[in-house]
Amino acid sequence: MVVDAGLGAPSHAAEAMEMGADAVLVNTAIAVASDPNRMAVAFKMAVEAGRAAYESGMAAAQETRQPDQSFDAFLDQKS
Repeated sequence: MVVDAGLGAPSHAAEAMEMGADAVLVNTAIAVASDPNRMAVAFKMAVEAGRAAYESGMAAAQETRQPDQSFDAFLDQKS
C-alpha cells in the first residue's frame, strides 16, 4: 500500500510507515518548503524511522497511560 495524500509533515510519513504502509508519495510538502532539499531529507529519515519501528514490532498503543514505576523510583532516589 502506498500513502499518497495528506502528508504535510515528515511525522505524517513516519506514522504511515509505522502502521505498515509499504511506501509514501510526497510532493507538495517538499515542493512548497522553503528548503526543499532539506525537507526531502527529513521525509527520508522519517520514512526510514517509521519502517524500522514497524519491523521491530512496536508496543501496542494504550488508551490510558501508566507511570513508569522504575522512573518514579529513580526520581525518589535523587530527592
